[in-house]
Amino acid sequence: MKLLSYKFFLIVIYLISTVISFSDELDIKNLVIHKQNKKLENIIFTDVDNKSVNLKEFSSQLVIINFWATWCAPCREEMPSLDKLQGKKEFDNLKILTINVGQESVDKSLSFFKELEIENLELYFDDSINLAKIFSLRGLPTSILINKNGEEFARIVGSIDFNDKKFVKWLYNYN
Repeated sequence: MKLLSYKFFLIVIYLISTVISFSDELDIKNLVIHKQNKKLENIIFTDVDNKSVNLKEFSSQLVIINFWATWCAPCREEMPSLDKLQGKKEFDNLKILTINVGQESVDKSLSFFKELEIENLELYFDDSINLAKIFSLRGLPTSILINKNGEEFARIVGSIDFNDKKFVKWLYNYN
């Protein structure tokens, strides 16, 4: 009888320890992981030359769409970590799209990138604020995480450190 209760006790301890370790694995308060992925269609924005870009051009890639503006202090804070994430060699299938929704000029946005020494990211724009409506943005920055099938599987509302080791390890599973 004692052997049976001892085994039961070990099983309970094992189950509790694994639950605790998994729940503690990714502790980012403003990361929302969807229970069901959201299919995205007709996501069109412009580049620095005012040419239309369709999200479909990045199919079969892990994509992060980061909505930002030059006047947004948290955007300024997180942009360098986004730049470093884009530069990581292990993320060769990752494309980060930084889309300015502040209705700001290309020159002002380029100056922002230069000031922050952004080297790995490209500038995109949503001057009509159409995407802000499609994605129901509630504030800046907001980052939309899109899997290789073109589906939104998570989003980050607010700023984070995109080089947080736990986040990078979690994101790599989608690469």
